[in-house]
Amino acid sequence: MFCPRRQSHFYGLRLLQPPQGGDPSAFVGATAPQDMEKSTDNAPPVVVADQLEAFKKEIEVMRKQINDRHFKIPQALNSNSDLVGLKMGDREWEIHLRSLSSIARDSNYATDPASDPSLLNSVKRLYELCKSEKSEELAARVYPHLNKIFQRCIASISQTQTSKGLLLLAILQFFLDFGDASLHDAEPSLRTFFKSCLSREFADPAVAEATLEFLSSNKIKLLGTFPTLLPQFFPLLLKLIAWNGEKLENLFLRVFSGFISLGSFIPLFPPLVDLPILVVALEKVERSSGSLVGSSIASIQKSAAPEMLLALMDEAYTGSTIGDGGADSESEDSTPMAVADPLFLDLLKDENDGLAERHWTSPAMATALQAVINAPLSNRLKEALKIAPRLLDSYFALAVQDANDSLICALIPLIMARYSTLFPDKIFCYEVQKRLLEFMLAAFHRSPQFIALLKKPIVDRLGEAYDNPVKTELALQLCWAIGEYGGGGGSHKDAARELFESLELLLYENLSSSRLGLGEAVHGSGSSSFRKSSQSRLLCFVVTAIAKLATYHRELLPRARVSLGKVARSRISDARVWKRAQDFLGLMNEAAICMSVLGPCSSSSEFRQYPGSVNWNEGHKKMTAHVPFYLLGGQEGPPFHEFSFRDILPME
Repeated sequence: MFCPRRQSHFYGLRLLQPPQGGDPSAFVGATAPQDMEKSTDNAPPVVVADQLEAFKKEIEVMRKQINDRHFKIPQALNSNSDLVGLKMGDREWEIHLRSLSSIARDSNYATDPASDPSLLNSVKRLYELCKSEKSEELAARVYPHLNKIFQRCIASISQTQTSKGLLLLAILQFFLDFGDASLHDAEPSLRTFFKSCLSREFADPAVAEATLEFLSSNKIKLLGTFPTLLPQFFPLLLKLIAWNGEKLENLFLRVFSGFISLGSFIPLFPPLVDLPILVVALEKVERSSGSLVGSSIASIQKSAAPEMLLALMDEAYTGSTIGDGGADSESEDSTPMAVADPLFLDLLKDENDGLAERHWTSPAMATALQAVINAPLSNRLKEALKIAPRLLDSYFALAVQDANDSLICALIPLIMARYSTLFPDKIFCYEVQKRLLEFMLAAFHRSPQFIALLKKPIVDRLGEAYDNPVKTELALQLCWAIGEYGGGGGSHKDAARELFESLELLLYENLSSSRLGLGEAVHGSGSSSFRKSSQSRLLCFVVTAIAKLATYHRELLPRARVSLGKVARSRISDARVWKRAQDFLGLMNEAAICMSVLGPCSSSSEFRQYPGSVNWNEGHKKMTAHVPFYLLGGQEGPPFHEFSFRDILPME
């Protein structure tokens, strides 16, 4: 029988034993071995030894339980009853939450929380646990720690080189999904991420891919809740695809539709066309200042004297460095760098600030692009040359589907202006110009009134038909559209007359130049022959457009006969041109035939159907013979054909 004192010692020992359920919560506040030894100083030595041996065995059992991951944090340690629902994950929850709390409090991580390699995993696991439990109370416990870590990461971005993009994206995902539970507006955090973090880490492949994955998975929520976010930062997001290439193209295309809004539809077009130029600019910055990861290019725009950018501009345009100076080195305003500086700043911007003028007419720009073409192209630039046409396909498809007529009408003059100002790669120019023409002609087909509304830029492009073959091709396509759609329709008489006058001027100027160079076409060089062939092709389209426009607007018929008569009598020009003019003059003498052949391409309420004219779209339904009898409508006397109507009319 134990005495009371010894019984208290054994009572203290029993407190060190785990309860029946295996919960070691009883160890909290248990008597330490040294205290027990002091309290048993008068006990028999054998009993004390037995107690110590039992204590050692209990310690070994506890160590084994911890190693086997069967140890459970007692609920007595947690004052919040929300953890009752956590069964298998309560220990993991507490570990990650304690880790988060310690990092948020620890002054060692105050300047750089992302330096702790376990932090990202803790954030992701806590998010998954909150998501699986669907508990707003649990999310509310985690939010204060995440918010503090997010703010510390943003504050330390410019002071450390540690990548913070993946950690901030994980925290932003928590803010988006549990913003209502924590009363947190995620939009300021998202904008801060774009401005402070992504602008420095867009060149990091892991951060770029994770960002596009984040935007793709949350696209519906972002467009519904923050509709202006992606349209504002599309220049920064274009850097992701420009720098990381085709491996991110599919991810980028999933997000691309979110870039388009009323305020970004027009400004988005030039950066897509200039994607290869963006790659050139980024590579110049990298060669001049080192790795793009961790450095903010946007700071160049705010610098009063961007020495780094001036250096790369000087290298690109003059082949020298700033130190080389030159005769004009005293005046910065007179150097090509000062002219080209705004262009590269506009290309390297991170936010959409509207449609900016780009200095494509600058001789320095032409020199810089030619220098890039003459040197071996980088793999990154080669990929950009392939990606840009495919991005334009998506852009135009979305424009046809979602954009209103006002936006499309405003885009067409920009397309005309950029048709001849592209990165000077032959395959790239062919692919992009083909897409530009297809979209422009499709827009005219859907809305013929655009031709009348845009008569000023159209007339300007017709006046540039002599500059180079690219502009000649654009003028040729515009001539076709003018004739095919009647100059915008029957209600646009004034616009049709102005367009007709421009066609007349273009015709007479080409006739004069073709007479002067007729001998060169026969005995000249290959380039001269190509020029004459291109000019003849343009004249054929101009002649056809004049005839079609006069057929649609019959008040222009007298002037059209005069113009076509001059072409038909000028046997000096290409035979294809004056023969076509003769054919059209003959058709104009027969109003019904002329209306059927040269009239509007489609019938509507505003198109007058003249007697004897044929709607060719219905020919497969109404044609009963291979002989077009309407051609004989104006003949007098007996018919001169050798067949009877009984041959083609059904008999009983």
